[in-house]
Amino acid sequence: MRRWLLLLPLVLFLVLAVFLYRGLFLDPQSLPSALIGKPFPAFQLPAVQGGGMLSRDAFLGRPALVNVWGTWCVACRDEHPVLNTLKAQGVVIYGVNYKDDNAAAQKWLAQFHDPYQLNVADADGSLGVDLGVYGAPETFLIDAKGVVRFKHVGVIDQQVWREQLAGRYQQLLDEAGQ
Repeated sequence: MRRWLLLLPLVLFLVLAVFLYRGLFLDPQSLPSALIGKPFPAFQLPAVQGGGMLSRDAFLGRPALVNVWGTWCVACRDEHPVLNTLKAQGVVIYGVNYKDDNAAAQKWLAQFHDPYQLNVADADGSLGVDLGVYGAPETFLIDAKGVVRFKHVGVIDQQVWREQLAGRYQQLLDEAGQ
């Protein structure tokens, strides 16, 4: 019995080492989302610009990217020019301004241009919680019925658009007959 107790720390260390070693090969950009295949969460939040309230219904009718962003997010600044380019190419993008000051968001959009068809002010982060957001930027691809089809964590650059999102977006457009 005493020998077993002496080996117990070694066995526990080896088990822990195996789990940590496995983690070295996981993709940190690949965070699973429980929302894939489910409707975008219901919400009733103010618009960043123009006043009025927006709800999930405003996101229905055509496939779109839903981009979670904030003025406090350094990576969002890197992503923003790509989103403006995508908008110019006809890609529908909705924004969720996450845990941010609305005046700062309006100033940001005036300075760096507004790539969003609609932009929700999620000041308290309630929609972000429902989406399972870890931080910004995060982008969801939704179909015309508002079902979440894909989630990307991190900056969308031209390579991410080309390799991960463009084909999926086109497929959703084709399915919707658009």
